[in-house]
Amino acid sequence: LDETQVQALRNVVDRDPKNAVARAQLGNLYYDAGRYTDAIKWYGESVALNPNDVSVSTDLGVSYYYSNQPDLAITQLEHSLKVDPTHAKTLLNMGVVRAFGKQDLKGATEVWRRLVEIAPDSPEGRQAKQALDSLTSAHGNVAQ
Repeated sequence: LDETQVQALRNVVDRDPKNAVARAQLGNLYYDAGRYTDAIKWYGESVALNPNDVSVSTDLGVSYYYSNQPDLAITQLEHSLKVDPTHAKTLLNMGVVRAFGKQDLKGATEVWRRLVEIAPDSPEGRQAKQALDSLTSAHGNVAQ
C-alpha cells in the first residue's frame, strides 16, 4: 500500500467532502492491497455521493464478497444492475457471488448465460463462458 498516495488522497477528501472520485481511488488502493474492510468504507462513501457510478458500486459489491458478506455483495451488485443492466463486470461478479458465495449454481448459470448473450467477445463474456463450461462439466446442466 502506497502510504504517500493514501495520504495525498485523504488530504483531497478532507478538503472536499463531496469528492466521490478521490474516495473511489482510496477504495481502489485498499482493494488492491487486499484490505477489503477499508475499501468498503471508501467505496461506500463514494457510492453515497455518486450512486450511479456502476463501476464503483460493483467494486463495493466485490469487496463485500471478499469480506465474506455475500448477501451485501448481491444487494450492491443488484443496485449496479439497476443502473446498467448490461454492465459486463457486474454480471460476471454476480455469477461469482451466486456460485461461490451462495452456492446458487442455477442463479450463477442464469447470470453468466445472460452475459454471454450480451457481450460474448468481451473479456468478461469469455470468462463467463469458461465458468459455464466448468459448471456443466462438473454438475451437468444446472439451469434446469
